[in-house]
Amino acid sequence: MPCDPSVLESIPIFSLLDADERAVLAEQVELKRFAARHRIYRIGDTSGKAYLLTEGKVEVAVIDEDNQEVVIDTPAVGDVFGFTSMLSASPHQTTALALEPSAVIEIDRHDIAALLQRKPAAGLDVLTMVARQFRATQDLVRSRAARNPNEVIAEQYTLGDRIADEVARFGGSWSFIISFAIVLVAYSAANIVLGGHAWDPYPFILLNLFLSMLAAVQAPVIMMSQNRQDAKDRLRSELDFAVNRKAELEIIQLAARLNRIEDRLDDIREAVIR
Repeated sequence: MPCDPSVLESIPIFSLLDADERAVLAEQVELKRFAARHRIYRIGDTSGKAYLLTEGKVEVAVIDEDNQEVVIDTPAVGDVFGFTSMLSASPHQTTALALEPSAVIEIDRHDIAALLQRKPAAGLDVLTMVARQFRATQDLVRSRAARNPNEVIAEQYTLGDRIADEVARFGGSWSFIISFAIVLVAYSAANIVLGGHAWDPYPFILLNLFLSMLAAVQAPVIMMSQNRQDAKDRLRSELDFAVNRKAELEIIQLAARLNRIEDRLDDIREAVIR
């Protein structure tokens, strides 16, 4: 459906245009309406289109490495989504879903080229939109990659794991050492004072049996806690590696897209000068 030029007045990037230029652009772009829960585009779509929200509510999401859907943006009226894929002529890396009846302006590279030829200053608005999407991506990477290892491991915590950690925590404290020393001194003193009536006379064979049993049980429990700490350290290393890998990919993609934008702006500048 053709777009009404008056609709473009509420879009920041098009507010730079005068009435005649908006009328020309309105003939090129297309206004589309989507029902609630209708998918506007999906990951891998090669339509080469970007969308400007004029009415309703839209959710933009990606699928992470765990096959879970992660929402990275909820554009407001006047915002653009799917713009970087359109500008770089690459398949969409996100999925856009209309959460309620929504209206969007469908725009492609030729429409942007026509806009920049008429208003070169609008290139700053284009860069601003690209920067906002990069910022949203970086925030997503930061929040997803900087997960707390303790919280991730706690999701699979069992009762036995909690008991092992508590035993290891108490067994390695001064409270345990002092209380255990008091019990040993009291036990030995009582048996010495009772003399022939002692239940465990010197050399305290029963006490030695209890100590051996305690050591036999306490050692594997402490090892269980140490294994859990090793798992935390491995997870922390994996998350650090994920941060570095994703940051490297984002920097490479950002540099490539900025180079393409600079080349495009140079072409437009040369065309305007001529």
